[in-house]
Amino acid sequence: MKTAIVRHILVKDKDTAEQLKKKLQAGADFAKIAKQYSTCNSAKRGGELGEVKKGQLVPVIDKLVFTAAERVLHGPVKSQFGFHLVEIKFRMDF
Repeated sequence: MKTAIVRHILVKDKDTAEQLKKKLQAGADFAKIAKQYSTCNSAKRGGELGEVKKGQLVPVIDKLVFTAAERVLHGPVKSQFGFHLVEIKFRMDF
């Protein structure tokens, strides 16, 4: 079974996502940015989604999490909920 440790930030518009991505790439603390800006319930945990199984996330994010490079900031990625910035900490296959 495929699982991954993931954190993300969800915002309503692409411009905000792009601005936050620039801040993160410049060294801003992911957890602080998530707590301040993310509209997801995970914001209170610094954007931590924890361990997720393949198929648990919305399809576009699920595909990203299980195919994209680890330890890289991905996004903005659009879903029906808004725009996501996603970091895959690591994946496991067991």
